[in-house]
Amino acid sequence: MSIAVNLYYTGKNGAARRFAQEMENSGTADLIRAEDGNLGYEYFISLSDPETVLLIDSWRDQCALDRHHASPMMKTISELREKYDLHMRAERYSADSEGVPDSDSQFLRK
Repeated sequence: MSIAVNLYYTGKNGAARRFAQEMENSGTADLIRAEDGNLGYEYFISLSDPETVLLIDSWRDQCALDRHHASPMMKTISELREKYDLHMRAERYSADSEGVPDSDSQFLRK
């Protein structure tokens, strides 16, 4: 069962954007993407709230996410969150796609 976590990073004076940019420029985001079980790790900029950045972080299963949370990578992430004085909120989603029809496909323009 895959897991997606939406993390909303909010700061002041562009801090959330600078955090995301440092995660990308330092290679930290790429190291996370290379972790066993990571399915996606992408930052998005809010058009309605310029002080918020959304991270969509997807994992194969809870074990993969637990390994990530126990990794030394979390120290780096925590230090950057502190550096930029970010506040966070999270939404968690899980999916078991086996046997579930793709009923939303009729609404997608490809």
